[in-house]
Amino acid sequence: MQAVILAAGKGTRMLPLTLTTPKPLLVVVGKPILEHIIDALPLEIDEVILVVGYMGEAIQNHFGDTYKGIKISYVWQEEAKGTYDALLTARDKISGKFLVLVADDLHGPEALAEAITYPLALIVSEHEDPTKFGVVVRNAEGNLESIVEKPDSYTEPLVSTATMVLDERIFKYNVTPALNGELYLPVALDQLAHEFPVRVVEQVAWTPLGYPEDIERYETKVGYEARASS
Repeated sequence: MQAVILAAGKGTRMLPLTLTTPKPLLVVVGKPILEHIIDALPLEIDEVILVVGYMGEAIQNHFGDTYKGIKISYVWQEEAKGTYDALLTARDKISGKFLVLVADDLHGPEALAEAITYPLALIVSEHEDPTKFGVVVRNAEGNLESIVEKPDSYTEPLVSTATMVLDERIFKYNVTPALNGELYLPVALDQLAHEFPVRVVEQVAWTPLGYPEDIERYETKVGYEARASS
């Protein structure tokens, strides 16, 4: 099974750290973010497709063709045109069911392993301020009903982690560009969910890394837990 990791962004919110290092290679708890992500992947993943752009050569030089026995291949998103556009660049390399992740967040492996047991799935997590994210509404069967971007109110504090299990059906939809001209994957996912059941899987170990202080906060948390358990 393949995993597609979207790693082309400039990481402007991480400035100045990303002036000399692409965000996926920023070191967190002793190793790059992207290594944490790949290390958490289910054993069924035997190939990772990295969609790269900004300082992509550094990522390619770091990982090469394999990482811990997993095949690594690369596609280039030449312009930042959104997450759906990024996935489209990898279309020719994708076959069958695949896992999609962004190279910004740390995930616990259990939810990833559960998600790939479904034909289609979206991984969600509780957040103290859901209005900053895409809030997920699920139906009575536990499947995705809708994603509401940055709502004023919500029923459940569940937000999309932008991690999902998809297959080639995701490529059949026409996504209308946003006001900034970019194409976003949640728009296509919403259309997919109206035709086919997309299982909502809860992730208890999700750490979005948007800003330098997020790294500091996570490392402090991990350090505290390590000292408390010793």
